[in-house]
Amino acid sequence: MYAPRVFVSMTGVLIVFAVSAYFMTGSFYTALIQTLICAVLLQVGYFIGVLYLVRREKKLREENISSEAASIKNSKDSSRRDGLRADAAPNLPASDT
Repeated sequence: MYAPRVFVSMTGVLIVFAVSAYFMTGSFYTALIQTLICAVLLQVGYFIGVLYLVRREKKLREENISSEAASIKNSKDSSRRDGLRADAAPNLPASDT
């Protein structure tokens, strides 16, 4: 969920809702109150959506970690966790400049 796009979309929806509420009720204040209630409901929905995405990502990461731990236990050489050699160093040149 790309936040700026969501906020622009929510603003557009609220403008359309405010105009239609004004034409249906004929009262500016009633349309304003209904639009504020709609804005709060949209924000709550957005918050719940973000929480859902975070929870799903956490669950996927936990499943990956548990499956990696199970494969490490089942491997013959459990001292090599990530498959990298101990003497493997990054190939960065050392210089003072």
